[in-house]
Amino acid sequence: MSDWIIYLIIILVLLIISLVVAKLMKKDFHLEANKLLGYLGGKDNIINAECNLSRFKVILKDVSIVDKDGITKLGAKGIVEIDNQLKIIFGRDAKQLKKYIDELL
Repeated sequence: MSDWIIYLIIILVLLIISLVVAKLMKKDFHLEANKLLGYLGGKDNIINAECNLSRFKVILKDVSIVDKDGITKLGAKGIVEIDNQLKIIFGRDAKQLKKYIDELL
């Protein structure tokens, strides 16, 4: 076999491996949004949800039923509670999560 065929096979194998790794590392935002909705006390507990850059702001009927530990395990870098609202810092995932939360509400 000539050298160029071997190099082509190696490149194809590396390309397939990189595609598999990229697929495995991609977050499933539908699943994340469903979990977040549950941690926030369900869709009936949410009055309003907004997104501002890296923060996801949600106004709730009852903040006491929120599972803040669960939200942190989803990747929240911080949670600020003010009266009946939470400001959750999700970083660059905030907009994507907001999009899927809107679909569920």
